[in-house]
Amino acid sequence: MVRQKQILLYSTLFLAIFLSGNFASAQSGSKDTLTAQAVVYNGDTLEAKTLENLYFYSKLNEAQLSARAKYNRLRNAVYVTYPYARRAGAVMNDINAKLTGIAKKDERKKYIHSREAELRKEFTNPLTNLSVYQGKVLMKLINRETGNNCYEIIKEYKGGFNARLYQTVAFFFNSNLKQPYDANSDDAVIEKLVKEVQRMHGYEDNIKTQARLSNM
Repeated sequence: MVRQKQILLYSTLFLAIFLSGNFASAQSGSKDTLTAQAVVYNGDTLEAKTLENLYFYSKLNEAQLSARAKYNRLRNAVYVTYPYARRAGAVMNDINAKLTGIAKKDERKKYIHSREAELRKEFTNPLTNLSVYQGKVLMKLINRETGNNCYEIIKEYKGGFNARLYQTVAFFFNSNLKQPYDANSDDAVIEKLVKEVQRMHGYEDNIKTQARLSNM
């Protein structure tokens, strides 16, 4: 009886040792190993974790709100007027190119009148709906497209007297036909917005415009 109890005890111990060894082996197997990133900091190996993003929000002050409103107003004006400036600039550049081959004054005047009718027909209705501010931006953009300010264009087409007349009218609307365009300085924001509109509609500057802007 005692012999049987000893055999049973030894068998139980052997089985326990065998099972514990297999369990430890299974625990250390490659399929049950968890890998983690770590960093060494001051000689200690620490687990590295990526935390979730933490967002901070704050209200804009009055100056920031004013700057944003000013930018949005300019952005809207460029979006509205650039297609008109681009089309008008193309027509005016074509007129200037054709006039170089017309020497007689009467023929030049006749040609200008014919193209002026084209411009009036295409632009009178949409341009009358522009605000004074949008009109200012339009004149800058026409300068960008043609290399000439609106005063010089009117003077070429209508004569010096008419140009001065239009300039006087523009003055009463707090505007100026002689507005310059500097893509790299005063009008850098407008130029950025023009590029934005161009990407949206697939526009590209012609070679002359590219060369003129790059030399500013």
